[in-house]
Amino acid sequence: MAAGRGDVTPRLNLSTLEQLPRDVAPTVDPGTLAVGIVHLGIGAFHRAHQAVYTEAATAAAGGDWGICGVTQRTPTVVEQLSPQDNLYTVTERDGAGERLRVIGAVRETLWVRADPDGVSERMAAPTTRVISLTVTEKGYHHDPATNRLNLTDPAIEADLADGGTRTVLGQLTGGLARRRVRDGGPVTVLCCDNLPDNGRVLSGLVAEFAGRSPHADGLADWIIDNVTFPSTMVDRITPATTGADLDHVAAALGARDEGAVVTEPFTQWVIEDDFAAGRPAWERAGAIMTTDVGPYEQIKLRLLNGSHSTLAYLGQLADREFMSDTVGPGAPFAAVVRRLMATDMAPTLAVPDGFDLSAYQQQLLDRFANPALRHRTSQVAMDGSQKLPARLLAPIRERRRAGEEPLAATLGVAAWMRCVSARRSDGGRPLTVDDPLGDEIADRLAGSEDPPMVVDTLLGMSQIFDEELATDGQWRALLCEQVTSLTRDGAERTAQRVAG
Repeated sequence: MAAGRGDVTPRLNLSTLEQLPRDVAPTVDPGTLAVGIVHLGIGAFHRAHQAVYTEAATAAAGGDWGICGVTQRTPTVVEQLSPQDNLYTVTERDGAGERLRVIGAVRETLWVRADPDGVSERMAAPTTRVISLTVTEKGYHHDPATNRLNLTDPAIEADLADGGTRTVLGQLTGGLARRRVRDGGPVTVLCCDNLPDNGRVLSGLVAEFAGRSPHADGLADWIIDNVTFPSTMVDRITPATTGADLDHVAAALGARDEGAVVTEPFTQWVIEDDFAAGRPAWERAGAIMTTDVGPYEQIKLRLLNGSHSTLAYLGQLADREFMSDTVGPGAPFAAVVRRLMATDMAPTLAVPDGFDLSAYQQQLLDRFANPALRHRTSQVAMDGSQKLPARLLAPIRERRRAGEEPLAATLGVAAWMRCVSARRSDGGRPLTVDDPLGDEIADRLAGSEDPPMVVDTLLGMSQIFDEELATDGQWRALLCEQVTSLTRDGAERTAQRVAG
């Protein structure tokens, strides 16, 4: 039971570990694990993914690879984990049951707004050899259509003016500048967010920021010589933890865990093996180390993430609360996603040798249908302006160049346009648009739901749509047709037609 509800269950911490069943205890000794990784953005996904791999790698091969987790916007994660000696539970769930494990890889948590100097010190320390990130696409303050730094962003402008740490780019640049002065040695910056070619994109953003920052004198050259930015692909569906989840974990564990996370059994991590100062033996934990992440990244971004976004927007319009509901009995959306993957996405992919693309597509549908996760469509639908370029617009552009009409992928874009313009479901339920460009979208649309006006207004947003797609008359017509159908007939009837 969560705190504040009259609970007398002891709190999970180092002193209560010995009371737990052996099969749920950490596989490392948390009390002896020193910090070697600083992670910016210690949300549920990192705790369910990279931290789990890191603990397993350390258990298998040793090393001081404890994690200092840095929370960005609020102190919530620090408040959850610090009283627990930074221990927390990962619960894997599917239709067959669940498995709990306490994770001990996180050894420290900091809130950057309360302790920016402490975060910078950790990044500068010679014992820190990897700085990793999961801050979501919007956390990079860039234009997704160009992958350039958004110099008009108020937080970026402020950090560039005073050397502040409001943004992760400000934090990274400040930490690397201090590391340079302290002679902290080489370090790896490891982006684990869903950005195409994420290592190269982050490297470019850091270089652009460093060249304009108060620390600019010689810093960009030092970064070139001392910092690597490998690309990665990460995959594990991890919904937001609920109060009911916390109650359930407390009952199963016999100790209250305010930082518990719930996830699926499936997990995947592909990492470009380009590290400046060593790394955990992640391959011993099941990660794929490679010289080229690109093919795996494109498969995941387009098949999983593109399908996920399409289902989320259609599901919101059709009043489906959970992702599993969008592919459940009686819903036409699973057939749309089958067409999306097979017809619009698969032809754009370079498939690694031995990779079964058809089996992967079926596996995705099975994962989406997992009723135990309770993954809300509203959570997946967040930040659409940042996600669409990589997940749907890039493959649409490639299919248009091939002379094709990517109908199912276009429906995904149209469903996003309908959500952000109508801001209500087909049944009249209000929809919250949680997006960094949400206010600008609302101002531009000025309440209009007229399909051609909505399409032309949103196509005019160069932060999202590049000129090639924005000026493609045939694709615009297809998009207008789908937005019109969603407006007139609703998501379910439109999906039935597209599914054929």
